Amino acid sequence: MAIFTDPIGDADFGPGDAEWLHLLVGDWQMIADLAFADLALWFPDEGGGYVALAHVRPSTSHTVFHADFVGERMRADLTPLVDRSWRSRRIETAQEGDSAMRVEAVPVVRNGRTLAAVTSHSEAASSRAPSKLECTYRRCADDLLTMVTLGLWPDSAEPTGARRGAPRVGDGLIRLNEEGVVEYASPNGVSAFRRLGEAGTLDGRVLMDITTNLMRGRHPVDESMSMVVTGRMPWRTEIEAKGVSLSLRSIPLRNSEARYGAVVLCRDVSELRRRELELVSKDATIREIHHRVKNNLQTVAALLRLQSRRMKSDEGRSGLEEAMRRVATIALVHETLSQGLAQTVDFDQLIDRQFRLSAEVASPGQDVRTERRGKFGELPSDFATPLALVINELVTNAVEHGLSGRAGTVRLTAERRVELGAEVLDVMVTDDGVGVDSKIASEGLGQQIVQTLVASELRGTISWDAREGGGTDVRLKMGIPKD
Repeated sequence: MAIFTDPIGDADFGPGDAEWLHLLVGDWQMIADLAFADLALWFPDEGGGYVALAHVRPSTSHTVFHADFVGERMRADLTPLVDRSWRSRRIETAQEGDSAMRVEAVPVVRNGRTLAAVTSHSEAASSRAPSKLECTYRRCADDLLTMVTLGLWPDSAEPTGARRGAPRVGDGLIRLNEEGVVEYASPNGVSAFRRLGEAGTLDGRVLMDITTNLMRGRHPVDESMSMVVTGRMPWRTEIEAKGVSLSLRSIPLRNSEARYGAVVLCRDVSELRRRELELVSKDATIREIHHRVKNNLQTVAALLRLQSRRMKSDEGRSGLEEAMRRVATIALVHETLSQGLAQTVDFDQLIDRQFRLSAEVASPGQDVRTERRGKFGELPSDFATPLALVINELVTNAVEHGLSGRAGTVRLTAERRVELGAEVLDVMVTDDGVGVDSKIASEGLGQQIVQTLVASELRGTISWDAREGGGTDVRLKMGIPKD
């Protein structure tokens, strides 16, 4: 389906008119399927003709237009038909010459003003007698197109937006009269209710009674169900029985005086709901795995802490404490992942906790201030873990070696930008201490870990530079992988 992009800015439209046209185009696939016809939306141009704004093909029949003509002007032989329809605000019908093509021009009217015109292009009636399904489909299409000329459809009260499993014409159709009695049910509609447990015929029975019997004893029941199955409101609902889920959509049929019937579309969405339930279950399982990994890592960190307390060697105790900090950093990432569905991490929230903690652990009894600027944003989990470890090592190094027992400030800055069409993250860790010897920066275990993670996991670059006025600037530059 080709869709227009509002080439109607110069029109004398009232409030909500453009949005109403969007509602029409968003839902007219149903009319195309019911009418077995191609539909085109037209708007007057400056030359006295019409330009095509949108086009939809039927899914219940073959198309009569294989080429897309959105943006093109209307053929001269169709213009008089649309002109008559525009002026009369009634549906005008014509046959295209000697061809077996039937064309209808339908004025799109709202609040007493014609906004646009729809043309319906279908094959003329053949010599064979049409089936009851075809007759009912075409009758429903005519009713809806007539409602378009009266400004009664689409109904702005109907819920919009993407809802998985919304029923379509081919999934099942039931036509009701004003009393809610079934006038006709398509074979797919009958099959859908049989899967729910209704073995009898639907024609001539009240759909509300049928549905109530199927739902007896089941609680809770959607409050909107009665309005849908009686055809009183343009709404959607879902019913479930015997492990079968049926999505229902009601389209009331109205004239200028009253409601005289309704079209109810139905679709078996059992498999769709089962898959959604599986996804929810998988998401819960993934969150539980992250939670358990976090707990296990915290246990390891606690064991390392206990072991460090029993160490008599200062060097051994220091090594175990550093290992404990690294394990705790990884645990923090998994804790964040266990709290959400997405496999991405709000790194700003995570680093706010870790940044200050890393400085405090590395500086017992030392007056160290921390400052953070900029935003990291959402980062993939497999990118966030090594980055958190790198920042932990750089902050620890800045406190232990850069400040070297004196008071000072450690600053963490992040800048996320686009470079050559790709997202890039620049990170800088700065201290105002005595500076770090280049040999220490390259040979220490922590810095070797940093260089390995930056090169292999983050695929970025790192540099250490002396800071003007004293201290060290450590700069990281890396590309952010796409999800």
